[in-house]
Amino acid sequence: MTPSSHYTLCCRREIHYVEWGTRGQPPIIMWHGLARTGRDFDDLAEALSDRYHIICPDTPGRGFSQWSPDPDNEYCLAFYARIAAELVDRLGFSQVRWVGTSMGGAIGTVAAATTLKDRISHLVLNDNGPALAAAAIERIKAYAGNPPQFDTLTEFEEFLRTVYKPYGWQSDAQWRRMAETSARRLPNGKITPHYDPAMVRQFIVHPQDYDLWEAYDTLTMPTMVMRGIDSDLLLQDTVEEMTRRGPRAQLEVIAGCGHAPALNVPEQIGLVRDFLKR
Repeated sequence: MTPSSHYTLCCRREIHYVEWGTRGQPPIIMWHGLARTGRDFDDLAEALSDRYHIICPDTPGRGFSQWSPDPDNEYCLAFYARIAAELVDRLGFSQVRWVGTSMGGAIGTVAAATTLKDRISHLVLNDNGPALAAAAIERIKAYAGNPPQFDTLTEFEEFLRTVYKPYGWQSDAQWRRMAETSARRLPNGKITPHYDPAMVRQFIVHPQDYDLWEAYDTLTMPTMVMRGIDSDLLLQDTVEEMTRRGPRAQLEVIAGCGHAPALNVPEQIGLVRDFLKR
């Protein structure tokens, strides 16, 4: 299965998304993490494309989606949830399943409580919850807000292998694909990650953006939270509370991973596949 690449306007911003599977099949939105792109879901999307129509967007300011001219007001969960709702409407979906890694899970939580209320039938939160560890957020801000520059793609790939080691095992081909789908070349010829560094202002202008218990407690759809056993962002106390509050999430702890499981190996793919069948 080969994905196709598409562009559309949502909230007056051009949004890029990759499409997998057959139109007319049950749709899934797969939304990536803070400094990533929709291509992170290639392995999961390909595995599920036999029975689902899958959309993997790039968030504004990431990948091939438009960078915001108003980052302080648009790089936040509320705006991303508006983008998500308009995208779902443009694609003609009445209901969707949602798989979100890190920030993508937060967008799904906010959208399910507001812009897509009663339209998300299943919610997968991949190493994301209604409360995140402050120390991990500071770590993310430190590297995401000051993206390095590299002379070669090989050097950039080595950087990704270090920063995203907590994703767990990936093959050499998967690491290379991550590098090639995460890179952009600057006017000086150097390579840097494919995102707008201003997106990190979300944590400065909207410091409470990821405090989502109020939204989470309103949810009623089947929900699964996947926690990397060594995650420094989603703490064990939080996921245990997630199983008791709101939608009472099904908890799956993923061995050999921190933040966040790459959803690229049969065991992790199988967990998502089985949950989405419910």
